[in-house]
Amino acid sequence: MASAAHNIHPRYRADIDGLRAIAILAVLIFHAFPSSLRGGFAGVDIFFVISGYLISGIILKGLEQQNFSFSEFYAHRIRRIFPALILVMASSYIFAWQVLLPDEFKQFGKQMAASAAFVQNYVLWHEAGYFDTSSALKPLLHLWSLSIEEQFYLIFPLLLWSIWRTRLAPGFLLLILFMLSLRLNIRLSHHDVSAAFYRPQSRFWELLAGALLAYGQVFPERSAWLPGLRRAVHPGQAPRQQAGLRGLSSILGLLLLATALIGLSQKQAYPGWRALIPVIGTLLLIHAGPGAWVNRQILARRLMVWIGLISYPLYLWHWPLLAFTRIVVATPGPGLRAAALGLSLLLAWLSYHLLEQPLRTNGPGWRKNLILCLLITALGSIGWITCQKEGLAFRFPKIVGALINYRYDYISGYRGYTCFLGPKQGYEQFADCGVSRDKHKKSIFIWGDSHAADLYPGYKDYFSTNYNLIQRTTSGCPPILGYSNTQPKFCNDINQKIFMLIEREKPDEVVLAARWIAYPNPMDIINTIKQLKGIGIKSITLIGPDPEWKNGLPRQVYLQYKNNSFHRIPLYMDSGLNHKSFTQDSSMMALAASEHIQYFSPMRILCNSQGCLTRVGDGADALTSWDYGHLTGKGSDYLVAHFPMH
Repeated sequence: MASAAHNIHPRYRADIDGLRAIAILAVLIFHAFPSSLRGGFAGVDIFFVISGYLISGIILKGLEQQNFSFSEFYAHRIRRIFPALILVMASSYIFAWQVLLPDEFKQFGKQMAASAAFVQNYVLWHEAGYFDTSSALKPLLHLWSLSIEEQFYLIFPLLLWSIWRTRLAPGFLLLILFMLSLRLNIRLSHHDVSAAFYRPQSRFWELLAGALLAYGQVFPERSAWLPGLRRAVHPGQAPRQQAGLRGLSSILGLLLLATALIGLSQKQAYPGWRALIPVIGTLLLIHAGPGAWVNRQILARRLMVWIGLISYPLYLWHWPLLAFTRIVVATPGPGLRAAALGLSLLLAWLSYHLLEQPLRTNGPGWRKNLILCLLITALGSIGWITCQKEGLAFRFPKIVGALINYRYDYISGYRGYTCFLGPKQGYEQFADCGVSRDKHKKSIFIWGDSHAADLYPGYKDYFSTNYNLIQRTTSGCPPILGYSNTQPKFCNDINQKIFMLIEREKPDEVVLAARWIAYPNPMDIINTIKQLKGIGIKSITLIGPDPEWKNGLPRQVYLQYKNNSFHRIPLYMDSGLNHKSFTQDSSMMALAASEHIQYFSPMRILCNSQGCLTRVGDGADALTSWDYGHLTGKGSDYLVAHFPMH
């Protein structure tokens, strides 16, 4: 057992802790101040490579010395990972109990159960969608990366042990697995970004990259088939030549990391081939060794090493603190976000010294592991019960039950997946949606994204008697010809076919609507308007932006109700409004006037000097919006009823 335990702790390298510091600082800055370090999310890729390198080194050395122990390996993983994770999850649950509405708490419970089972990445992958809760408001979102690492730790040791036992070529097979995973990642990043990001099969290549480097260093004599690797690590080189190569490797690695952290952007398809930049940079820095100048003078600095040592609890603490700050405050300023990072640093230091270190060193290991496993199982069970019990609505007074339990069936209301397409649907999946119609009635054609789809219930109730309604709406796609989103040619292809349908059907009126504030160049709608006029469309109506609420209208109404001594649900409210919509409304109105087309302003219909309309009627089930700005059926009816008669 002693020799097995020895293999769990390879020779310590301070520069790798310094590399961890770069990774965690990049992630922290990106999450708190995204515009300051656009590519800071690549810090996770750095962590993946480091994990693959260190874990593979442990396993390979143990296999070589014939003393590798699965039980010792997994016991060490439990003592390393579980303590801080349990503390953060339990603390997050206690705080979530206080501040989350039932629907939010239900989702939190599901994510906590998934995190305890280390399948959070799969849950997030299946949840990813146009109407999914904003990532910034999911306190356990960041645990997806931990889930991928744990899935790797579960599979990889057994796989490597099996390869070793069959006397196959481990390095060559690792390279094959690396190439297959990388190829899958690049392919998925072109048509399913969520799958490329969250699926373990498409992220394992980053850990396998570290594994290949570890293999080359443990068995340099077997690595001639790896291009240049044997020459790079072979101990027979002249010291001066070897030092020069390692110094060059460290400088190039640091430059690649800087390129990734500064140059990458969320707007680009990621991971894909772009993730090779931080992965290769990390490999070069690890390969350079502790003696290289960059590693010795930058990475191995005392402050960098200290941050690297607490990087794991720091990663765990920082995101829940930022997420809860955004949930409570809605739009926290830079000072508040910086304070959240400062608190996460303090909690990480305390977690490391008062919890992690004692549990990893003191007392019988099997008892600690058993207790830790029972605690993580208990937390997972609590999360699952919270999800199954619909977010434990009994936490709130019955008088606000209608408000906090409010649900709107937008799929039925918007004609989802038939006339309002989801992000992964193509044009061929549109149903008839009004194309087959009564030729004796005039026709209105509704074109745009989900904010065009939410107009349909109102148009149906007020105009379907005298007008045919044709609906062609697609999530995330404004009615702007030539517009492409992150999925190449997705919107452009659908919009071109919609335009061809309009040209063929010649509707009497075309209604253009979208969440204009969400698109980089909304004024490009002018080109669409001109082309519609060019094919003979005489009546064009441009619908302006809807009122938008930070963290959603239900939460803002509840906060007003909670803080109001009369416990009333306000009819008009200014608190929590996103005032950018007012500016956008003025711009769109001026655009419509310049093009001599009709303009209907939801902002002017739904808002006044007291704020914007929150409900239609007295009940909480009559809210005008069910999230940040999508109209409910009653909200749509109210808005369209105030449009001028056609």
